[in-house]
Amino acid sequence: MTFRRIVWPLAVAETLVWAALYYSFPALLLEWERDLGWSKTELAGALTLALITSALLGPVTGRLIDRGFGRVVFSGSAALGGVFLAGLAWVEHPWQFYCLWFGIGVAMAGSLYEACFSILTHALGDKARKAITLVTLVAGLAGTLAFPSIHLLVGWVGWRDTVVIVAGVNLLVAVPLIWNACRHADQHRADQRAPIGAHPGTASRVLRTPVFWLLAVAFSMAYVEHFSLITHLLPLLSERGLSDEAAVLTASSIGPMQVAGRLAMLAVEKYVSTFWIALTCFLAMSGAAIALLCSQVVPLLLPLFVVLQGAGIGISSILRPVMTAELLGRAHFGTISGFLAIPSILAAALAPTLAALVWGMGGYEMVILVAIATTVVGLGCIGSIPLLASRR
Repeated sequence: MTFRRIVWPLAVAETLVWAALYYSFPALLLEWERDLGWSKTELAGALTLALITSALLGPVTGRLIDRGFGRVVFSGSAALGGVFLAGLAWVEHPWQFYCLWFGIGVAMAGSLYEACFSILTHALGDKARKAITLVTLVAGLAGTLAFPSIHLLVGWVGWRDTVVIVAGVNLLVAVPLIWNACRHADQHRADQRAPIGAHPGTASRVLRTPVFWLLAVAFSMAYVEHFSLITHLLPLLSERGLSDEAAVLTASSIGPMQVAGRLAMLAVEKYVSTFWIALTCFLAMSGAAIALLCSQVVPLLLPLFVVLQGAGIGISSILRPVMTAELLGRAHFGTISGFLAIPSILAAALAPTLAALVWGMGGYEMVILVAIATTVVGLGCIGSIPLLASRR
């Protein structure tokens, strides 16, 4: 009953919200470059602004959710995101584009995974891990939904009408699902008599924890690798001679591999510790970037990139909330998770612009080399956690 009323509706809603508020950007990047005449760096800066805004507001939304305002924060943010997304249809100047993506960033802070996971953790307690896994299994298909559907819609009605349609689906389907699921979550939380307060010392205590910073750096590196590659994947593959259809197919296939990676994690988590799963995750992402680098010489390595990249980032999205709860505790989860999300989302925010700048200096090969380096750093941080955690 709990999963039917809370988890499944949130899983569907998160899929639609991610498709609308995040994946619409990489899916439309080439269209905007062609139609608006702005450079990749100018365009990527708008997404960077949105993600920075989301990161800075993360602790605020987490604190509000801790205090029992999850339904208003979550559903209101998703609705706000739909309104600003629809506004892109009338953009003519860069300042308008940036203002709207700033608004979308505000919406992201309260409507993407961090908000959803906080609500699930408060409402379900020990059962939250299973619920988080289910949500990410379904929402992992957001990119698979967004890339081909937006590609088709652009061919039929153009990109301006496409953003209105995507925003409409977000407003008419995702928002009601979130509101109703959060209503049931609030009731379940009340029945369990879960605490809703957030101790004012929580932030300073967590910020002094070395494990917190190792987690922060590790997942930030994963986000730099993933978002620098996924945001530029269509132009990267186009530069290497792939057709638009083949590039869209490649990008769309990463979503199912996220689901496959999460299913594999479900299959082995009873036999393998979270630490070893985390190490495997970062090794997979390193291998993915290496495969992408070498795919220009050996094209058959491109499917390997899709498999490893999708599985790696798919598992990492589960690991962050799970490792946060296991290593830092479930109390005040929204606040702690919000602070932990800041460096990760900032990394995701800066990654598209950083990749565009690196591309300008050395092409996409240098972008991929930087991506490889970041995963190695992340791997080192994860490997250091057991020693510090045992000392703690």
